[in-house]
Amino acid sequence: MIVGIESTAHTFGVGVVSDGKILSNVRDGYTTESGGIIPMDAARHHVEVGERVWEESLEVAGVSESDVDGIAISQAPGLAPCLIEGMKFAKKKAKELGVCLIPVNHCVAHLEIGRITGAKDPVLLYASGANTQVIAYAAGRYRVFGETLDIGIGNFIDNFARYLGLGFPGGPKIMELALEGEYVELPYSIKGMDVAFSGLLTNLKQKKEKGLRVEDLSFSLQETAFAMLVEAAERALAHTGKKELVLGGGVGCNTRLQEMCRLMCEERGCKFFVPANEFLIDNGGMIAYLGEIMFDAGIFVEGDEIDELDIDSKQRTDMVEVEWK
Repeated sequence: MIVGIESTAHTFGVGVVSDGKILSNVRDGYTTESGGIIPMDAARHHVEVGERVWEESLEVAGVSESDVDGIAISQAPGLAPCLIEGMKFAKKKAKELGVCLIPVNHCVAHLEIGRITGAKDPVLLYASGANTQVIAYAAGRYRVFGETLDIGIGNFIDNFARYLGLGFPGGPKIMELALEGEYVELPYSIKGMDVAFSGLLTNLKQKKEKGLRVEDLSFSLQETAFAMLVEAAERALAHTGKKELVLGGGVGCNTRLQEMCRLMCEERGCKFFVPANEFLIDNGGMIAYLGEIMFDAGIFVEGDEIDELDIDSKQRTDMVEVEWK
């Protein structure tokens, strides 16, 4: 019985997993009416809701604290203030219960949760707030075959939404506006399998100043940015010879991005997989899921080692040694 704690950014989540089955996945997210995420405010949010989310998750799973064998924690990457509060909470619980801690890379958890869809050896299009990468497993690590050269796709969308005064998170609001829009030409910036969004963001703001409809800009934003991501993913499929694509990360909830990925895979004769939305957004369930896999492989810290465990806010996906495969 592994409990997973997620606290890399705006979400504090707690999930419970046993024998590969996710028994609960409770979360509470920091939001704003206007502006973006403020790391210190998000960290305070985690402190305020942590105990309640923990208790609710165990209640939903139908287990007690005495059933817990280990606690998995999102160690990296993410916003340092948020990661620190999650680590403090996990260490406190581990000491109270006398169990081990399992340090999980948040990005790799987004990859591994793809197993629940039935995918065996996929390319992952990882599209979240701070991260945009095309990843696949090769020679003991998850290799990054393409990524953003500036900002993550989610942060790009949120930045434009914030410019429009839509608050945080902005992705769902942009998706809704896009339903009423028509296409206007925007810069398309892809270099090999790497993408860039800063120029596109500047152009969108300039067009808004010139009076173009918000609906048209939202529609065009999605069509242009998502086409870049799908092109990069298709090139990775061709390069690696893999026949499966998994979509991961919070931006993966966007139904238009899912549709574009599905169409590309159909044309290539590949299988397309996308987990349920609750496992695309930041969540404790995926941390617990990977945590159990690592626990079974003997990858955890206990006793005095728990005090020495620290966050690593800059750890990249391809820095993780995948010892459990």
